[in-house]
Amino acid sequence: MIDPKTARRGLALVFTTLLLDIIGFGMIMPVLPAFLRELTGVGISEAAIEGGWLFFVYAAMQFFFAPIMGGLSDRFGRRPILLASVLTFSIDNLICAIAWSYPMLFIGRVLAGISGASYSTTSAFIADISNDENRAKNFGLLGIAFGVGFVIGPVLGGLLGTFGPRVPFF
Repeated sequence: MIDPKTARRGLALVFTTLLLDIIGFGMIMPVLPAFLRELTGVGISEAAIEGGWLFFVYAAMQFFFAPIMGGLSDRFGRRPILLASVLTFSIDNLICAIAWSYPMLFIGRVLAGISGASYSTTSAFIADISNDENRAKNFGLLGIAFGVGFVIGPVLGGLLGTFGPRVPFF
């Protein structure tokens, strides 16, 4: 068990990382249809289908890579894997922001799903720093990060989207 001060700092870092990840995920929701129309020139119905594929590939990558990320964090440590996830998420956003084609955007969402698979690492970190008295509270903070992120993300994405559908990716 690590000392409480280090645990609190680690918990704050993990909370902030997860919160920013979920905000980033939520920010694209309101602008994705307009972004796809701009990128592909298709109508709103086709853009909705293409957007569905982007959300599908994101979720599929999380599903397949969560156990891999968890295993890597067991082997190399939680921090390096979380930092790699943040870096990958940043690269994904840059790829999506400058995407000139749907396949490029698709690749960006694949990377986002892989980096989003860090939830298993985040959960393992929480388990590492928690004791019986604070485990539920610490995992509850992860739930708060998800909830707040899904509230703030779409609102922020909608506001930024008024400047253009690519803006939330930057």
